[in-house]
Amino acid sequence: MSTARAILHVDMDAFYASVEQRDDPSLRGKPVVVGGIGGRGVVAAASYEARRFGVRSAMPMRRALELCPQAICIPPRMQHYRQVSRQVFAIFHEFTPLVQGLSLDEAYLDVTASRLLKGDSVAIAKAIKSRIREVTGLTASVGVAPNRLVAKIASDVNKPDGLTIVTPDEVLAFLDPLSVRRLPGLGRKTGQKVEAAGIHTLGELRRASDAVLWPIFGRHTPRIRERAAGIDERPVTPDWEEKSLSAEETFDTDIADPARLHAELARLADRSCARLRAKRLVAGCVTVKIRRHDFATFTRQRSFAPHSNESRVVANLAHVLLDEWLRSQPGARLRLLGVGVSDLAPAEQLDLFEVPGRTPSTPLDEAIDRIRERFGQDAVRRASSIRR
Repeated sequence: MSTARAILHVDMDAFYASVEQRDDPSLRGKPVVVGGIGGRGVVAAASYEARRFGVRSAMPMRRALELCPQAICIPPRMQHYRQVSRQVFAIFHEFTPLVQGLSLDEAYLDVTASRLLKGDSVAIAKAIKSRIREVTGLTASVGVAPNRLVAKIASDVNKPDGLTIVTPDEVLAFLDPLSVRRLPGLGRKTGQKVEAAGIHTLGELRRASDAVLWPIFGRHTPRIRERAAGIDERPVTPDWEEKSLSAEETFDTDIADPARLHAELARLADRSCARLRAKRLVAGCVTVKIRRHDFATFTRQRSFAPHSNESRVVANLAHVLLDEWLRSQPGARLRLLGVGVSDLAPAEQLDLFEVPGRTPSTPLDEAIDRIRERFGQDAVRRASSIRR
């Protein structure tokens, strides 16, 4: 058996849109766009039928509808997607404990040691794809390679439902013909500069002279050349700790009414705390993010004790922080609000932070979470989050 590392990058295909098409068969084969419906809405995911028209994630919804007027727009159901994601990640852990999640629909898996029990890396990749289809009815694309970088690039070259294998001996032959735009982390503007310098493929990038690359990358030039050659020693790190969680929203129209702003803030605090509870975490700090109509952005932060994942605790502090800011900016029109929580700890430590005489609301929070998970985010709402 090969001694080289065996790394998989698994990427669910058009995840949010595919979940919607799975749940509603009438959407299959049609251009589906998941994202904000309002004037400032952004595409969260686009089905492959919509992508053929040029629709991409992170694109303004208005632009997506210009490109594909017949697109079916669906508001995101994040709690539902998280539930499906948990099923997918449970499958990953059937094959290896070395799973590093990048998002709800994407992860690295180190299956080097798993080959003794599960077969070679290609067999493992095929088995994972099969299990995902069996359990969720969805497809995933998988890249198999000696390291994270090459595995990630490989998973993207044969979508959807792809399986791309790159052995250690094939790394350069695989990478060299690919566009420099395939290199993860190479932004659009930098990509334009690289192409303007006459470099269009990864092979050309790794062979380019310092005289060409230094004006673009400076001291990062050696690292860029290594990446273009597929060199990446980073381990798959399953014990990465989340430092913070947040929820934010850009409004369709600017809001100046304090009552409406507080209703939005309560809803965002509830979303952040629902994510805390889903991950069995508690927080000790809340942050409010505020963006005015002129794009000036402010944050206000406050620590609290004991740690908590109760929506009312986080919401109450967020309201105080927003009120303090509004007093300094009377009449301000806001285009975005966000609520974040940090200083995270496992929820199992809750008993250490208990305060005598305090009546916890966590059972109520968890009951609301269960109702929403089964019937959708709008099945039940807190009175404080209702927009008046």
